[in-house]
Amino acid sequence: MHRIFICAGFAALTVWSQVSAAAQPHPGRLLASNCFQCHGTDGRKGFEELAGKSSSSIYEEMKEMQTKAADKNIMNAHARGFSDNEIWLIADYFSKVSR
Repeated sequence: MHRIFICAGFAALTVWSQVSAAAQPHPGRLLASNCFQCHGTDGRKGFEELAGKSSSSIYEEMKEMQTKAADKNIMNAHARGFSDNEIWLIADYFSKVSR
């Protein structure tokens, strides 16, 4: 009888940990929320479709925008506000959103 409770406890713990892991949002989603106004929450609206683009492509575009001198483009200002790691997280998030 004692073994049944132990086995049931382990089974419940396994299921709970899988549900908990599945419920975690992508770490770049919160950062990418800054992009939602123009690119949509799914990355498929607005000025440029980001959903499904390669993460390296998005990253390189944003890094290029960071270096443009005093350009009045809103994207350049946004790009300057992120670290390299944050840009990678944003790029990875949008690359995993299906088209």
